[in-house]
Amino acid sequence: MQSILSSLRNTVIAGFVLTIIIIIIAAIVGASGFMLPSFGHSWFLFFFRWLHIMSGVMWIGLLWYFNFVQIPNMPKIPDEQKPAIGKVIAPAALFWFRWGAMSTIVTGLILAAMNGYIGDAILLGFTDGGLHTPIGIGMWLGTIMWFNVWFVIWPNQKKALGIVEADADTKKKAARTAMLFSRTNTLLSIPMLYCMASQSFGGFM
Repeated sequence: MQSILSSLRNTVIAGFVLTIIIIIIAAIVGASGFMLPSFGHSWFLFFFRWLHIMSGVMWIGLLWYFNFVQIPNMPKIPDEQKPAIGKVIAPAALFWFRWGAMSTIVTGLILAAMNGYIGDAILLGFTDGGLHTPIGIGMWLGTIMWFNVWFVIWPNQKKALGIVEADADTKKKAARTAMLFSRTNTLLSIPMLYCMASQSFGGFM
């Protein structure tokens, strides 16, 4: 067990293996008898929803880590220790942050297309009497957040962290811009998650 948990790669692989074992056990003891996934449309719909949720957890989890943990506590860290954050932790976190955002939006669009409401959602439900207004608003908020990650936060963080060359003033301005847009995404994440969740309950609750 220690060899599994000592390696992140082995831990993640073990997580997927455990998931498969749980699926098999649930199928064996289920009331309908032994029934493994049929790999039809419904299964792939579920599969992409699962990927969408996991991607979203990665993305929003790191967004909230930056805003609730790293940014507020940076002033408390001694100057001689700050390079460890800027050179090691932040770049690694930003890698998973931006690709979590990309995976979330891609799997979300796939889900919307598979469910047949992508057009209605993009038009905020105006074509279906408001049936997909909540999910549509959530999708637009998520798209704005994704855009901020890839085209504002990440380019400015590269300057602020010294990944690309920039002078001291540019780094300072870039760090400020990245922080403000990260805060913007934190603000948007609250109504975005509300809209996404409320769609499952038939609309705004």
